[in-house]
Amino acid sequence: MKSKHLLLALTGALLASCSSNQSFEDNLVRTLNDKPEIITKLIEQNPEKFITAFQNAAKKGQAELAQRRNLEEQKQLEAAFNNPLKPVIRKDELIRGKKGAPITIVEYSDFECPFCTRGFNTVTQVLKKYEGKVQFVYKHLPLSFHPNAMIASKYYEALRIQDEKLAVKLHDEIFKNQRQLKNGDKFLKSLSKKLGANMSKLAKDLKSSELEKRIKDDMEEAAKFGMQGTPGFIINGVPIRGAYPLEKFDQVIQELQQRGKLKI
Repeated sequence: MKSKHLLLALTGALLASCSSNQSFEDNLVRTLNDKPEIITKLIEQNPEKFITAFQNAAKKGQAELAQRRNLEEQKQLEAAFNNPLKPVIRKDELIRGKKGAPITIVEYSDFECPFCTRGFNTVTQVLKKYEGKVQFVYKHLPLSFHPNAMIASKYYEALRIQDEKLAVKLHDEIFKNQRQLKNGDKFLKSLSKKLGANMSKLAKDLKSSELEKRIKDDMEEAAKFGMQGTPGFIINGVPIRGAYPLEKFDQVIQELQQRGKLKI
């Protein structure tokens, strides 16, 4: 009954103040500003109804937001299918999988990013599922708030100059033991020695300006393609931004096939 009386009072106040020059919304706002206790009392007297209403509104908002994101993602994918991105594949690029394979996957990654560990696991699955049909390229996007990401990228590139197999092993070991990267140079140096690297050559190559430029070029390329976070992938020109599971990669590969842009 109290709720009914409050609603009647609110309605009366609105009707009493309505005029042809004022909207219903204006009068409602004015009334509630003058008497905010109306809303407070209504909530106190009907807590379950208000909680349910807020929960339903939140769910609806989340669903609408997800729908908008999906639509935006689909627009971006459609644009990429029609105008594929073209990352640079250098002559001395470290290729995992089969060089020249029909599926090219380029990853922009951060050795210290936990989501990139998921990305590493997904790439491992992709290389296994599409064995002999994928060439994979790892590129660098060390984020500024990860203090050991840049030095890890330098170690990777320094070992690549020395022996690509060493770089591959370093890459995999870092992602399998990512927590150890908090020890920075100490961990990376110990790991490199354990893998059998030439330590004197490694120390020299780590100071190479060419090596620093290579990492910088990767970062600039990632920015050009809108890769603001890690990991980011490009599959035959189509971007995947985030640590998605294998199914997402399958979806893009199948779509490329259906559009006649990929034969495997």
